[in-house]
Amino acid sequence: MSEASVAVHADPDLLAQAVAARLVVKLLDAQADRGQASVVLTGGRIAAAVYRAVAKLPARDAVDWSRVDLWWGDERFLPAGDPERNETQARAALLAALPIDPARVHPMPASDGPAGNDPEAAAAGYAEELARAARPGNAALPHFDVLMLGVGEDGHVASVFPEHPVHHDNRPVSAVRGSPKPPPVRTTLTLPTINTAEEVWLVAAGADKARAVGMALAGAGPVQLPAAGVHGVSRTLWLLDRAAAAGVPPRFRSLR
Repeated sequence: MSEASVAVHADPDLLAQAVAARLVVKLLDAQADRGQASVVLTGGRIAAAVYRAVAKLPARDAVDWSRVDLWWGDERFLPAGDPERNETQARAALLAALPIDPARVHPMPASDGPAGNDPEAAAAGYAEELARAARPGNAALPHFDVLMLGVGEDGHVASVFPEHPVHHDNRPVSAVRGSPKPPPVRTTLTLPTINTAEEVWLVAAGADKARAVGMALAGAGPVQLPAAGVHGVSRTLWLLDRAAAAGVPPRFRSLR
């Protein structure tokens, strides 16, 4: 388990640009090492800003996007193309502008997909897709070079919410019913799956995130504050704007 580090940027715009630059560099490094790269995407306002920033970066063309696998950390269980789906957001902000191999884009199932309106079947189907792409020595999961997460005001990550039954689900992917945030039905990677990523980046902007960020870095329990239970195998990086970093404990060295 990696120790957390913190990088703070002045405002949400600079944060999005910095995360976009880091992502391009990480993908290039992964392709230099392994010939390919794999990233797990997230949703939300700051994620959309990051994707738009990547699309505008001249350096994005240095990445061989035909050799990048794209996965999702969670999804709203809604019909394909619904504007509330994380997949729809990512396609509009970034994917439509990239020469990506469609076979390497792995969205979580929609409620009008082959699994039908059954989130448990959808979660099982996504777990099977992960297993088909599994790395050598791991029968269940592919290699994730970087996994990006937003952080909710309540400290949730992906669709793992405080005190939710999903905490007791050790399967790679879980259905979520009764989400405290709408829509109530979702699918999500579980914390054990998230924590297999080489690097996990937690990206947060705004004063409304400061309390959750501070508590997570201070060592709160992961059931009460899921963000506290997240870590990458080699790196756990909190990428924050100044407002979200207001409660970061002093022992964390901030890179500005």
